[in-house]
Amino acid sequence: MPTAHAAARAVFVVFAASGFAFASWASRLPAVRDGLSFSEQEMGLLLLTGSVGSVAAIPLSGLVAERFGTARTVVGFASVLVAGLAVAGYGVVADEHLAVRLGLILFGVGAGVWDAAMNLEGAAVEQRLGRAVMPVFHAGFSFGTVLGAGIGALVATLGVPVGWHIVGAGVVALLSVLIAVRYFSPSVAAVPHGVPDGEAGSADGADPGAVTPPTSGIAGLIAAWREPRTLAIGLVVLAAALTEGVANDWVSLAVVDGFGTSDGMGAVGLAIFLTAMTTARLAGTRAIDRFGRVPVLVLSALLAFVGVLTFSLVPVLWVALVGVGLWGLGAAMGFPMGMSAASDEPRRAAMRVAAVSTIAYTAFFVGPPLIGFVAHATGYRLAVLVLLVPMVLGLLVARSVRPLPSAAGVKR
Repeated sequence: MPTAHAAARAVFVVFAASGFAFASWASRLPAVRDGLSFSEQEMGLLLLTGSVGSVAAIPLSGLVAERFGTARTVVGFASVLVAGLAVAGYGVVADEHLAVRLGLILFGVGAGVWDAAMNLEGAAVEQRLGRAVMPVFHAGFSFGTVLGAGIGALVATLGVPVGWHIVGAGVVALLSVLIAVRYFSPSVAAVPHGVPDGEAGSADGADPGAVTPPTSGIAGLIAAWREPRTLAIGLVVLAAALTEGVANDWVSLAVVDGFGTSDGMGAVGLAIFLTAMTTARLAGTRAIDRFGRVPVLVLSALLAFVGVLTFSLVPVLWVALVGVGLWGLGAAMGFPMGMSAASDEPRRAAMRVAAVSTIAYTAFFVGPPLIGFVAHATGYRLAVLVLLVPMVLGLLVARSVRPLPSAAGVKR
């Protein structure tokens, strides 16, 4: 069995590969928009297509990971994602709108289940290490996105066709995954045999000897959806996913159209956001260990709030880019802390992560068309002000991420 540290390095690589694949696509959205001659609403609906795939697949991710283990699940659905990139790339080059949408559905299915499985593996490693490391794994995702966005800016400036770029990036990501999963912990999602469900503890830290819902199968998945704490964590992660996802989808376009600048500068705006997120996630583990999840979550939300206001309302490009940086710092911690909170009890982690991920990924279902339609009336920069609403809602249930008594090595 690989050591915990070897497994941690492998999880970091898999997160980075996922971020690299995503940012390679996101950084070329202006070229995709121009190649398809799409309006703001049409781009919103196009991005919605990928979210449909994710939202449809993620509810079953816990069952898939439980049945096949996290390693095989990650490899299988990373392959689906790369196939989606290939189909979407062909559609952009051939001006085939249906091919692009089909590719994005495959991309969404692959990205969603890959995301849930790697978070489940990351939470298992965090439990083995006995300290908060999930933000570092998400920093790996951010490293991947920074690299993907940087290369995206370069190839956009050089005029490299979208299709060749995103397919090549997808292949690199898949090869990285195939190497890394060899060091995953075996059968992370499997429910231990011979241990009665009632001995695992309840969702709210109640008496471990009390009768508790099943941990596996369809019954375990349904039970997770009935837990108030799990649903509240889902709302926290939903707000975080919207805050992060809207930036990933729209910052490059908002910079280009809002300030009348080049596609390359739009990719720079996205790179600033992603770099700020990476920095915050690297510092986040020490912050959680010292102050606890809830204070870090509250501070993150306040930074994101100020950043979005600055980007949306200040008409000076460099100041708006500072706002993008603050936005990135604030968007960094909600998702990893929510996943850690959902995984506090390893026996129930697969189903709770599936439930929380499903709630979170509705952000990618709602966000793109919402911003697209609002942007048609207000422009992209003012449209992102709608993020202030989910930020406030996430703050109202911030205490839900407080660790359960059974969680190892995390300050409460």
